[in-house]
Amino acid sequence: MSKRTRAASLTTFVAASVAFGAVLAGPADATGKDTSASKHTSTNASAKVTKEKATKASAWPKFLSASQLPPHPSSSWTAGKVTDGVPDELRFCIQDTLPGYDSRYRDFRTDLETNAQQLTFVVGSSAKAKALATRLNKDIRACATRIEQSDPETEAALKDYGKLPVEEGAHAYGLHTETSWGATDINLYSVGRDGRAVTLVRWAQMGDFSDAPVKAFKKTTTTAVNKLY
Repeated sequence: MSKRTRAASLTTFVAASVAFGAVLAGPADATGKDTSASKHTSTNASAKVTKEKATKASAWPKFLSASQLPPHPSSSWTAGKVTDGVPDELRFCIQDTLPGYDSRYRDFRTDLETNAQQLTFVVGSSAKAKALATRLNKDIRACATRIEQSDPETEAALKDYGKLPVEEGAHAYGLHTETSWGATDINLYSVGRDGRAVTLVRWAQMGDFSDAPVKAFKKTTTTAVNKLY
């Protein structure tokens, strides 16, 4: 889906939120006692939090690198940082599945309009991962209908490119959208699983099904699933 169509679709479903916080300061020490012990405790607590964050980060699977995306004929790929959350480009199709899951993603861009995202979840068990992958596949298969229902000016069509024999399974799809004013975009999606990890990969640019690098995208998906664990 183009940025124009995607932005129009997402506006209905994405709301801004504002967080408020307060910092409470305790009274000054009137006894004149040495406060070095409390400072030491605070330092240890900060070090513990930093260590826990580092441990959590190392427990996550590896992500695709820019060189592992389908080659672009006239531009190289640039990879963003791995970030907590869900990229806006993926929210519309999978919004019903998202609540309750921790996730991380990486954004990829070229100098032109071609872009891609990888979103990864790590859940509590292989059974939960299997259920999550099933829901994500269902979401993608239903996305063309959801697009048309949310925007009467856009027609959408889905192609199922089948299963991929990698780890505990992967599936690839193509999604083409065309607006009444002539904007046409092609998206490729895939869902793959290994153990407790599930990954979703999306590739997109202007064009139709004939412009989709399906073979290269399947290779990218295979690489993404192999890197999970």
